[in-house]
Amino acid sequence: MVISKKLIPRELLPKGANLTLLGLDVSEEGWAVGAEGNGIAVCPGCGVRSKSRHSRYKRSLQDLPVQGTPVTVQLQMARWRCGNRRCSRKIFTARVPKVAAPWSRRTNRLQEVVRLIGHGVGGWPGERLMSRLGMPVSDDTILRAVKRINLNAGAVPLRVIGVDDWAWKKGQTYGTILVDLERGGVIDLLPERSAESLA
Repeated sequence: MVISKKLIPRELLPKGANLTLLGLDVSEEGWAVGAEGNGIAVCPGCGVRSKSRHSRYKRSLQDLPVQGTPVTVQLQMARWRCGNRRCSRKIFTARVPKVAAPWSRRTNRLQEVVRLIGHGVGGWPGERLMSRLGMPVSDDTILRAVKRINLNAGAVPLRVIGVDDWAWKKGQTYGTILVDLERGGVIDLLPERSAESLA
């Protein structure tokens, strides 16, 4: 027995996100989901809540695909005035931490997929795989996502480290990858594979 379920546009938005669905546009390029960010208007500099809206702006975020078709979330966000005279920030943007990090061009859930694929297969193979899955991302972006992993190395000392070759460009340029074997994460990527660089 096949149970068919009609797609509800609201389901295209990240779960738990404080967003209001504005509309949905489907074209040959993919799906464009219009949404309004209801982010908290709290100044990230001083922590004071604001009620004075300054302006609005649009933010475009790449998201997970729908059956191999790319999805873009077109967010309408607000800029706010900080009412704290001692704060260095006069204007700030509302944050939507459950959707995307500040200045990110991808949603958190897509960024996690980019990081996992980069960690598993690397740059060029990851770029080809993500393109086939409807999530086109460059190999450089994938490598940056792998390098950005925060293991809180300062809080927990590193005890067991794995060292191996890393192919920046297959057959041309190699580097060194350092891995925390206890926590299973990348510590650093070195631009070459010499003993001096490793030391």
